[in-house]
Amino acid sequence: MLEQNVLSVPGRIADIQRFSLHDGPGIRTIVFLKGCRFRCRWCCNPEMQEYAVQTMLVNGKPKTVGRDVTVGEVIAEVVKDRDFFWRSGGGMTLSGGECLSQPEFAIALLQAAKEEGLNTAIESTAFASFDDVIAHVLPHLDHFLMDIKHMDAAKHKAYIGETNELVLENARRIAPLAKRLVIRVPTVPGFNDTPAEIEAIARFAASLPGVEELHLLPYHRLGQDKYRWLDRTYTLPDILPPAPEHMEELLQVAQKSGLRCQIGG
Repeated sequence: MLEQNVLSVPGRIADIQRFSLHDGPGIRTIVFLKGCRFRCRWCCNPEMQEYAVQTMLVNGKPKTVGRDVTVGEVIAEVVKDRDFFWRSGGGMTLSGGECLSQPEFAIALLQAAKEEGLNTAIESTAFASFDDVIAHVLPHLDHFLMDIKHMDAAKHKAYIGETNELVLENARRIAPLAKRLVIRVPTVPGFNDTPAEIEAIARFAASLPGVEELHLLPYHRLGQDKYRWLDRTYTLPDILPPAPEHMEELLQVAQKSGLRCQIGG
């Protein structure tokens, strides 16, 4: 029986998205948590980077992004689709923002979901303390979908605002302990879309014990309007989504690592 104090743990979310076919197997409910240390220049969810509750002007109309909830309130929403999860092998996925930026809330959500018998996943950069955060997440987690964006620390910092040393070290520590670790690569023109850059990431992913899959996620511009709604400047206005032929070329490069690779995830 789950302790009541776990259900009372507070957190701040941006949205709950039901009936998703992404970010884990089967039909999933995705809980988007507010807050992220990274500032990826292509981020499609800039309204989730700040922990603060924000107001976006969407076509001149104000829209509030962010609300305070408890674990119990979120789980009560998630379990409404238990039958769909059971039939499809789906469950609950935590995303963001960066879900590990609210560690107590994320851990309690995963613990509560497992108590309900649900499959669990997180979509994360793993930019967090392993001992203080990630080690406490892993026992309640079925699928760790981990972004690795670049192997070069300087380029990582230039486009994201932080270097990649902690990410890579955590990947090495997570791999032997995770039930399932999938490496995902947001593939962004001008940042990491050369064959050499994808080969380096795939080679690193293949070196991680237990990792069998790598997903290339093509850059898209679906979040660009949000920057204007937030009165922010989108700093990559001239880049276009990679052509399908180019993604196929990068897929072939990644497959040389021996991993099961795919476009999208």
